[in-house]
Amino acid sequence: MTAADTTVLNDMRRWLERAVIGLNLCPFAKAVHTKGQIHYAVSQATDTEALRQDLVHELKELLAQDPSARDTTLLIAPQVLADFLDYNDFLDVADRLLRKMKLDGVVQIASFHPQFQFGGTDADDITNYTNRAPYPCLHLLREASIDRAVEAFPEAETIFERNMATLEALGQNGWDALGVGKSPDEDPQK
Repeated sequence: MTAADTTVLNDMRRWLERAVIGLNLCPFAKAVHTKGQIHYAVSQATDTEALRQDLVHELKELLAQDPSARDTTLLIAPQVLADFLDYNDFLDVADRLLRKMKLDGVVQIASFHPQFQFGGTDADDITNYTNRAPYPCLHLLREASIDRAVEAFPEAETIFERNMATLEALGQNGWDALGVGKSPDEDPQK
């Protein structure tokens, strides 16, 4: 593992702990984090085909593991898809790949990107930060785990609205104070 990979992993863990878990943006994240069931994979891909190959590998690896050991995977792509529109286009590739591998209904891919923007919002809208991570990231989730988590969490459909309200109350200054972006002066492409 390179020093740049270590920085990427540290940045992603800090984001997960301070934003996702700390703000309770995902009420299901704390348990898998505490149990060590999150696998972090830093892709070395510099183009979308290499990232697609890494995605195939990580999907297979996720399903080869017992959920008690690896319940979910964060495939982090620090050297590719820096532009959100390119990343968004790649999500279609990822969805087609799930269908081709017959994993539709088995694995779901959640999207996180430093420039994430919901349709109909301005780029600087604080609610976009619910899906902003330090690096482009594909979150591979087992559907069975999602189903169990939703059963245990009453009114799971309210999470999205609650997250929006949380970020609106926090504001940009509050988000910035979390310190959950890329480490300063780090270039993962080195």
